[in-house]
Amino acid sequence: MANVAVVGAQWGDEGKGKIVDWLSERADVVVRFQGGHNAGHTLVVGDVTYKLSLLPSGVVRSGKLSMIGNGVVVDPWALVDEIERLNGLGLAITPDSLKIADNATLILPLHVELDQAREVARGEQKIGTTGRGIGPAYEDKVGRRAVRLCDLANRDTLGRRVDSLLLHHDALRRGLGEPPIDREALIEALLAIAPKVLPYADCVWQQLDVARQIGRRVLYEGAQGIMLDVDHGTYPYVTSSNTVAGQAAAGSGTGPRSLDTVLGIAKAYTTRVGSGPFPTELEDEIGQLLGERGHEFGTVTGRRRRCGWFDAVLVRQAVKVAGIDGIAFTKLDVLDGLEELKICTGYRIDGRDLDYLPADDGQQARAEPRYESVEGWQESTRGARSWADLPAAAVKYVRRVEELIGAPVHLLSTSPERDDTILVRDPFAG
Repeated sequence: MANVAVVGAQWGDEGKGKIVDWLSERADVVVRFQGGHNAGHTLVVGDVTYKLSLLPSGVVRSGKLSMIGNGVVVDPWALVDEIERLNGLGLAITPDSLKIADNATLILPLHVELDQAREVARGEQKIGTTGRGIGPAYEDKVGRRAVRLCDLANRDTLGRRVDSLLLHHDALRRGLGEPPIDREALIEALLAIAPKVLPYADCVWQQLDVARQIGRRVLYEGAQGIMLDVDHGTYPYVTSSNTVAGQAAAGSGTGPRSLDTVLGIAKAYTTRVGSGPFPTELEDEIGQLLGERGHEFGTVTGRRRRCGWFDAVLVRQAVKVAGIDGIAFTKLDVLDGLEELKICTGYRIDGRDLDYLPADDGQQARAEPRYESVEGWQESTRGARSWADLPAAAVKYVRRVEELIGAPVHLLSTSPERDDTILVRDPFAG
């Protein structure tokens, strides 16, 4: 049986939570490999709704081992809050069921403060971050001055790490008109949270190696989407980590040959949160309708998502960049009742026709979508669990999407409920 990496094929918010939860029933281990608690997943299980932002989606499944890899930046206070909240909903999250890479970088309060201060200083040029310190934490990781989870176990080591960190951050804060960090207060706060998070610390790469040797099926869970990748996305309106499938290996401590299948998640339309180019954005009644029907509000921030027609150019680009083998197509039911649907098949930029989105952000902002029209359907697709339950026009829409993006649909989701999923091909079958 194959190991599967799941990545978003648009700008995030594609419904990865439900798909990963659905797939986790077939997996033994679920691993988060990048991002932080800026990415939200909503899972509906029976009458209970679970909102996750840092923990892998596998935590809602009993008997599954969940892991947070070294590619994730971890806010220890947010982690503890999320664990306690989910335990209060009846889930048993313990050090036996959750392992966190001991070399994972920590998000500290000073990262949150810097993130928010920078957004204020940018004014109208703000990127639209969640303000949760993700970017500054990754900067410190690359700058080799970060505090890591393992550092909490030794006060002397922690003190040296904090001194290195403050040498950089106090200078930044002076430039932003902020007071210096209270060193002792920060160290004491970290030592106070340490007993609550250190029991989860483990050598994740080694745990994964053991899982591979005994034939366990591993599900690698990404956050955000390919078009928010720091290299391949709509830079600078991107996240601070690589979101492509290759990061699943680097961000968990395993080799690329461990990734047998890459499953991309894409909505039947397009959404985006925050600033940045969005060629197919609809600022009319249809855009508002998609947002209302799709409940397009961020799980983490509550911000309203921008909505538009399905952009086959972007998803095709994501398929190529991330090596996507198949797509999980979500929220098809949101399109029910629309007489006509449009699919973006190319762009016109400065008088030229392009079949990809160029790297230059100025050209991205000037991209005009070229559409083809597709017949809509009046019947309901919500809750459909087989192709036979779908209207002919809905099937035709899905088939046309497959042709345009160059990848087959492996899963089709027709509601937030776990079981309202049409399985075309099992990703774990390889």
